[in-house]
Amino acid sequence: MKHTIPLSRRAFLAIAGAAPFAASAFAQSKNVPVGIELYSVRAELKKDLEGTVRGVAKMGYQVVEFYSPYFEWTPGRAKEIRKLLDDLNIKCLSTHNSPSAISEANISKAIELNRIIGSKYIILASPPKVSGEDGWKGFADQLAKAAEKLRGENMATGFHNHQLEFRPMEGGKRPIEVLAASTPKDVVLQLDAGTAVEVGADPVAWIRSNPGRIKSIHLKDWGKAQGYAVAFGEGDVPWKGIFSAAESVGGIEYYLIEQEHAGEDGEMAMAQRCLDNYKKLRSA
Repeated sequence: MKHTIPLSRRAFLAIAGAAPFAASAFAQSKNVPVGIELYSVRAELKKDLEGTVRGVAKMGYQVVEFYSPYFEWTPGRAKEIRKLLDDLNIKCLSTHNSPSAISEANISKAIELNRIIGSKYIILASPPKVSGEDGWKGFADQLAKAAEKLRGENMATGFHNHQLEFRPMEGGKRPIEVLAASTPKDVVLQLDAGTAVEVGADPVAWIRSNPGRIKSIHLKDWGKAQGYAVAFGEGDVPWKGIFSAAESVGGIEYYLIEQEHAGEDGEMAMAQRCLDNYKKLRSA
């Protein structure tokens, strides 16, 4: 693949276990690759995976993130997708998974498929059924165990928050705080910005309090009037502060636009609109 990132992925690996994280090591300004979580175009993807990936690459997306249906692929199918990505000069740097992907029964398959398509991060998109601080600590132990196995494969696991993880539990702690405190530093805290803002959390403060662990961010906007129907850049999420924090201390490697609602013109048109808004915001 011809595309390169200003700070090499090997350099990030070397830095991943170190603390504190130097701000200068992660400063990437506006050169951070921007991708799309393919759930944003899920109906199109289901109809024509190859055509949809070609379509978002043509728009200018540099990265794609496949979500859980990829786990049904055979290694042969994964190799076909990798060839497509290489031909389009687009990367898959992470996948979205159910908790079962890091189970003892499935983690070897997750490693194999992710390695084939070029993905380094096996991100869990939701927790198992847990409750209370002890339950979240138990889940953190599962992440830590997977992280230990993946470390030897030059890969990592991580967790993608939703509203639940930023809501205080009885006693005042938030589940996301328990996960961050109870997992190794190389367990990625993939931030879903919109869901954090919806429940009143400060995503900028969260990034700054977890230096080096915010390897990727889902650029999902949210607005009081329209909820998640709002396009990226048109809601209430403080994007400029998020970009500044992510690129100075967060350890960001790539962004992923995510859109839950297609709007009147369809998923692909919304994907283009969100990317156009991103470019305008970054050039301002």
